[in-house]
Amino acid sequence: MAPQAVDAACAAEAPAVIPSSRIRLIPQAKGPATVLAMGKAVPANVFEQTTYPDFFFNITNSNDKPALKAKFQRICDKSGIKKRHFYLDQKILEANPGMCTYMEPSLDCRQEIAVAQVPKLAKEAAQVAIKEWGRPKSEITHIVMATTSGVNMPGAELATAKLLGLRPNVKRVMMYQQGCFAGATVLRVAKDLAENNAGARVLAICSEVTAVTFRAPCETHIDGLVGSALFGDGAAAIIVGADPRAGIERPKYEMHWAGEMVLPDSDGAIDGHLTEAGLVFHLLKDVPGLITKNIDGFLKSTKELVKAATWNDLFWAVHPGGPAILDQVEAKLELEKSRFQASRDILANYGNMSSASVLFVLNRVRERSMEQNQSTLGEGKEWGFLIGFGPGLTVETILLRALPSERRTASV
Repeated sequence: MAPQAVDAACAAEAPAVIPSSRIRLIPQAKGPATVLAMGKAVPANVFEQTTYPDFFFNITNSNDKPALKAKFQRICDKSGIKKRHFYLDQKILEANPGMCTYMEPSLDCRQEIAVAQVPKLAKEAAQVAIKEWGRPKSEITHIVMATTSGVNMPGAELATAKLLGLRPNVKRVMMYQQGCFAGATVLRVAKDLAENNAGARVLAICSEVTAVTFRAPCETHIDGLVGSALFGDGAAAIIVGADPRAGIERPKYEMHWAGEMVLPDSDGAIDGHLTEAGLVFHLLKDVPGLITKNIDGFLKSTKELVKAATWNDLFWAVHPGGPAILDQVEAKLELEKSRFQASRDILANYGNMSSASVLFVLNRVRERSMEQNQSTLGEGKEWGFLIGFGPGLTVETILLRALPSERRTASV
């Protein structure tokens, strides 16, 4: 046989070569990632906003600044906050006097608190979510975690996994110092993991304590006063998975799109710098104005994708960064007052918990839907947005599809 004929015969008998780009040892999920369960946790220590200025100026030995205290009182009165939860209390602060100054070196004691308390609070929130999920924790395949409260190596996600007793081979992602938009970021990462790994069950957690930012008031750092009036402690956990098992898992929301944008002309709008005196925040531009100016353009194409005629045809889980952001975005999009009520409820009862806040808001959207006996967990709407804002100035959002209300489903 001629050499050419031999080559042709061998080629005909050989199996087809599959291009490496088409090989997937781990199959992808068939459907979109879903929210399977939610949990939240806060420290037991509560401060009423009406009395907080007295505590704050007493503990920081700042009562010799009556004009500044009066300004702080006005900020608190206009904050929309009724109460906040803190790990810090008078005893802890008196034992760490460096934290009660404006800029004395105090990073070591702040770090010691954060490294211990962030995982503990995360564990509490995760336990609530796991209980609601109703599945053994051994089925969790990934953990994704974010905090702006301290840094450590190994990270807070490993400490949390150990406290929960997760499998030693659980796959981990840890994000530090992302700020308030990270509540949406952990969901984006969890979405990608769940959809690209069939059968994955991802525990997404945000946990924050204000020990790294607490400091005395200063006449030349007025934006620091705003942070002191707004921030609180809290942790939220969400279990994410695609292709939920019928009769075993009860999904709440589907995640269909994730987007992120750094707003134009926003350099320096929100800055945070880790110093020997802890994490110092600066608000250097009109943050509510920058968000309001750009929000409709960022979300317009997604609204058209789901064929929403107006912004009021959607539900909203928006980071409650402060009342001005909520008021101005609401006015720009011509939203009904009820659209942002979940955000205002969380702001009123917990303050701004940085990355954890928007996950608290999504849980509140679910609660409101059930309280009102709505047809879906989107307060009666099918489609909606979860939106986080933070340093950058970054806007991060998830497009959600709300599933039928649990109360209605249970009554069928």
